[in-house]
Amino acid sequence: MMRIIYLCQHFPPETGAPQIRVYEVSKELIKRGHQVEVLTAFPHHPKGVIPEEYRGMFYLFEEWDGIPVHRTWIYPSPKGSFWKRLASYFSFTFSAFYSLWKAKPTDVIICNSPPLFLGITGYIGAKLKRAKFVFNVADIWPESAVELGILKNKAFIRMATWLEHFLYKKSWKIATATEGIREYMIKHGKPASDVFLLPNGVNTDVFRPLPKSEALVKEIGLEGKIVFTYAGTMGYAQGLDAVLEAAALLKNEHPNVHFLFVGDGQEREKLIEMKEQLQLDNVTFYGSVPVAKMPEIFSISDYSIVSLRNIDLFKGARPSKIFPALATGTPVLYCGEGESAQILLTHHCGRIAPPENPEGIAAEIRHLLAISPEEYKTMSESGRKLAVEEYSWIRIVDDLLQHLTE
Repeated sequence: MMRIIYLCQHFPPETGAPQIRVYEVSKELIKRGHQVEVLTAFPHHPKGVIPEEYRGMFYLFEEWDGIPVHRTWIYPSPKGSFWKRLASYFSFTFSAFYSLWKAKPTDVIICNSPPLFLGITGYIGAKLKRAKFVFNVADIWPESAVELGILKNKAFIRMATWLEHFLYKKSWKIATATEGIREYMIKHGKPASDVFLLPNGVNTDVFRPLPKSEALVKEIGLEGKIVFTYAGTMGYAQGLDAVLEAAALLKNEHPNVHFLFVGDGQEREKLIEMKEQLQLDNVTFYGSVPVAKMPEIFSISDYSIVSLRNIDLFKGARPSKIFPALATGTPVLYCGEGESAQILLTHHCGRIAPPENPEGIAAEIRHLLAISPEEYKTMSESGRKLAVEEYSWIRIVDDLLQHLTE
């Protein structure tokens, strides 16, 4: 039996890729008889508000669906300035030490980054617990924040870069969310044997092909439509304005094509305004739904749209929303370049459109409208096969345990 602490700022009831990854990996490890404890903050993402039932406490221990969870205080930052977000990160970086003190002895501490600063807690915590420190990097920070234009303070960038390289050097092993990040680590001096892939995955029992939900088709008014669904966070990084512009180009030419947006995020209001301005009656914003409802959403979707801005950094990205779509047999239209595009093309379960390019996205949709039912069935089945064989949590935890016991 292995004893593992998972240190992460985000965990359910919040939704998102890091939250789901920690939850699913922890569940699978516990199912196999390992000891797992999650050390996290009180729920606060994405709105920067702590729910009523968690307010006014510094620390709470709870069982979350069978997973032992220690929660400590965080200063929540609702869409605040960069410095407020920083205060939020640091508040948990320090409060998490209390959870470490309360947690059982452990063999390994897996620490999620971003936020990078939590690595300080993970590194010192591993020393105090006499445990191995595994740094789980899902985003190269501060580089990504600089490229997105979020981070501009040169002194702070220098300090964060120093900390980043210090933590890479001091970690026993580094787990990376993508091949691109793995290569970055090796290029920065980490031996290849000490860097392994811990990608986003999918629960292939929950996310599976379902018969079309006629009730949902009726509720949204999608009878007779070919549905392209975007499901996930609507943030700046997703570049969804280009998808709306593509919808405008196709509006009259293909009235049977409909775009469904499911989710929330900082750009949602702006996108709804844009929909009104462009008078897009072929676009519906449906709001957020619980993860449990997503297989039903995919049952009424012909294609899943996954979109990113045209930034070099994103060429190494693997958006987690690709895999639930594939697991339900929904082919993916990926508006982006690089690693994810390669996976979809190699396994013939999606098509690629140029990012932030409305004409290119519209052209790719026209191509998809022209494929035969046989080709569609092949794409659908190939996606399901790929999800089961390479991206199910069972497979991912097999790999993780192999690397932790080497």
